[in-house]
Amino acid sequence: MENRLTELEIKLAFQDDLLDALNDTVARQQQQIDTLQAQLRELYDMVRGLESGAGRRPPAEEIPPHY
Repeated sequence: MENRLTELEIKLAFQDDLLDALNDTVARQQQQIDTLQAQLRELYDMVRGLESGAGRRPPAEEIPPHY
């Protein structure tokens, strides 16, 4: 009986460690998702700004700097 109790305590300790590691992984991934969403929002705003830039010629029509 004592041996079975010790085995269960060991399993519980390993499960607690695994749960902590998984929680850390999920928290880190959420931070990465938040960062990527912010970067995507910035890129979207930049593209929208370029599209709405009145009077700008498309890059194919621009004169190269050496002319």
